Amino acid sequence: MDGKGKIGVQMMMLKKEIREHGMYEVLKKLTEMGFHAVEVSQIATPPEVIEEMKRAQEELGMEIVALTAMIRNPFKGPDGIPMDSLEEDFDKIVADCHALGCKVVRLGMIDLSLAYSPQAMLQTCDEMEDYARRLKEHGIDLYFHAHHFEYHRWQGKPMMSHFLERTKALGFELDTHWLTRGGMTPEYVGRFKDRILIFHLKDYRIGLLPQDLKMEEFGRLFWEVEQYAEVGEGVIDMPAYIRAGLDSGSRYFMIEQDECYGRTAYESLAISRDNLIGMGYGDWF
Repeated sequence: MDGKGKIGVQMMMLKKEIREHGMYEVLKKLTEMGFHAVEVSQIATPPEVIEEMKRAQEELGMEIVALTAMIRNPFKGPDGIPMDSLEEDFDKIVADCHALGCKVVRLGMIDLSLAYSPQAMLQTCDEMEDYARRLKEHGIDLYFHAHHFEYHRWQGKPMMSHFLERTKALGFELDTHWLTRGGMTPEYVGRFKDRILIFHLKDYRIGLLPQDLKMEEFGRLFWEVEQYAEVGEGVIDMPAYIRAGLDSGSRYFMIEQDECYGRTAYESLAISRDNLIGMGYGDWF
């Protein structure tokens, strides 16, 4: 992939479709839409789902770029986030990666119980580094996906800069939306050169207020007016971020949208795909 990357899909946004139609059928639909690489997150991976992914690899040419875990999963349960944890499911995670020929595990979020202070965040950073070293013994790289609070400034720089300086084995997965909300710019991405492989493409926009706004609801609108957006439908300079990611070592660029605001996930993905093609990335699919 010299000089270009590969655009794929973060499958967290397709959880509902997978529950209704199964993993293989969703991967088949994505292939029909022109996508040939995915990152699996917030989706249970019992043996039958792993087999469906293997079938999609063999029959559809779908690349399973990364599986997702948590250090520990306090949300596990029938109504929670059905993801494996490195603390409890380390051997299963390694076996799943080997079964799929997948060389990347990603941590979808920091341990939220340790996000209340810089010192506690450094504690979980050290824990991530320990697991990264353990996974490397099995031929697997561990990457950490940041949100906005990891750009909290401490001692004159964002926590992510502290994480970068404090680790060697751990990789990082940056996200255009969360970089923007964290006050970062494309130039900041260059600090992660050779430590990033997968980059999230997610836009950011400011919505409008509801017509029937009640003053007692006004406060919460400062949160709700900030929205996720299809790539190219918000304010982020996507080509600048994509160029920065590519120059710094990213080879996979995963479209992700946490909320689609009335559209289906497939409709939002199609808008992002078409906009990226319009930006000149048609041969990245």
